[in-house]
Amino acid sequence: MTDALRNADLDPVPPERRNWSAWNIAALWIGMAVCIPTYMLAAGMISQGMSWWQAVLTVMLGNLIVLIPMILNGHGGTKYGIPFPVLARASFGTTGAQIPAIARALVACGWFGIQCWIGGAALYSILVTLKLVHEDVSTDQIAFLGITGWQFACFLAFWMLHLVIVIRGINSIKWIESYAAPFLIACGLALLVWAFIKVDDYHVLFDSKSKFEKPGEFWKVFFPQLTAMVGFWATLSLNIPDFTRYCKNQRAQVLGQVLGLPPTMTLFCFISIIVTGASVIVFGEAIWDPVQLVSRLGSPLVIVVSLFALLVATLSTNLAANVVSPANGFSNIAPSKISFRTGALITCFIGVAIMPWRLINDFSDYIFTWLIGYSALLGPIAGIMICDYFILRKTRLDIEALYDNKGQYAGVNWIAMIVLALAIAPNLPGFINAATNTAGTENAIFPAFFDEIYVYAWFVGLLLSVVLYAAFMFGRATPAPQEAFDTEITK
Repeated sequence: MTDALRNADLDPVPPERRNWSAWNIAALWIGMAVCIPTYMLAAGMISQGMSWWQAVLTVMLGNLIVLIPMILNGHGGTKYGIPFPVLARASFGTTGAQIPAIARALVACGWFGIQCWIGGAALYSILVTLKLVHEDVSTDQIAFLGITGWQFACFLAFWMLHLVIVIRGINSIKWIESYAAPFLIACGLALLVWAFIKVDDYHVLFDSKSKFEKPGEFWKVFFPQLTAMVGFWATLSLNIPDFTRYCKNQRAQVLGQVLGLPPTMTLFCFISIIVTGASVIVFGEAIWDPVQLVSRLGSPLVIVVSLFALLVATLSTNLAANVVSPANGFSNIAPSKISFRTGALITCFIGVAIMPWRLINDFSDYIFTWLIGYSALLGPIAGIMICDYFILRKTRLDIEALYDNKGQYAGVNWIAMIVLALAIAPNLPGFINAATNTAGTENAIFPAFFDEIYVYAWFVGLLLSVVLYAAFMFGRATPAPQEAFDTEITK
């Protein structure tokens, strides 16, 4: 090993510290899945024309699909106790791994900013409810920001709370997730009970029918929504080793993810759809933003308690999903100079600089440009890593070489880079059309054919990268000898 490629945060977790159980992983997923963007995504499917059960099944299917690469990539973390950037060195090279690590980190910075803005919005609503703030958001805005001074102050206050926690390290995040999980499930069920109580006949909540008159109309909405649903957790399917490296064994990481991810996402989708349906009856309009919904629930006490629950949900999601990965990713750039805490601070400052309130201003942009767009990038990275680790190296890595800038993984694996570019290329024209809002119009920059490919961005990128990488690397990547890789403490 060489000091240039290692530090205490990137080194393999020693056996005595691999103590996370299946509950810890399940709680981690519950804490991440119960969040406002999940609620908004599920309810948005209804606005696109789906019936309630079609939306629920779409979410379930998307999470079952993304669970597969999640478990596969998690295997390496548990087996060797290494984080995502280090595992990526096996396929991309010790220097080339900077590309997937930074790509994942920048996406996480975007998500971090979005979650901070949503949490800040909940905090702002609490102040308004308690009549501590009196302002008109349509006239009191700061010109270059596009939001009011109080909105920005609440955003910064919630942002600073993250700073306090991340400075304490990964164990503080584990503690928060374990205690937040049951609380968030209880809050979600309480919201569901409210929906059933507020309507005279709860059967009407299940009366929503599909607005599609022809099967073709449904599939045009279903596949983009499915891809977006997969893209929702495409980020974690890469950096899940950042957490599974602490697991006791493979059973803990697999069982924890199976129990924590699909059931929670499906349940919360169901809750959001039913509650949104109830909002139509109670308030006369579909309210898919839970911050707006709870601000209209009734007494100030109920509103404040509900908004506090949203703050906890947002905080637990943000810490685990959007701080740990970029912190390790930035640390991987210069391990001797950038620690986990320093990387986390870099993440926090980028999250402010991107002005996240502009990123989710339009729901269609949120789905087709943001979620599907980065899934087109992350899908190929996942495909390359899975192919390299399972198909070519048979899960056998030389741990010493992962930290050696002169070992077998040293430098840049240019084949991985070429495959990454080739797997991204088919989705790039569709992304450009979506980003310029010209998709499906006469002004589209690229033909409509590319828009059809872009709908399946994650699937296209992942499958293409697996095939190309296996073909180009055949005979070049070999499993490490037995004595070099056998560090797994339990199977």
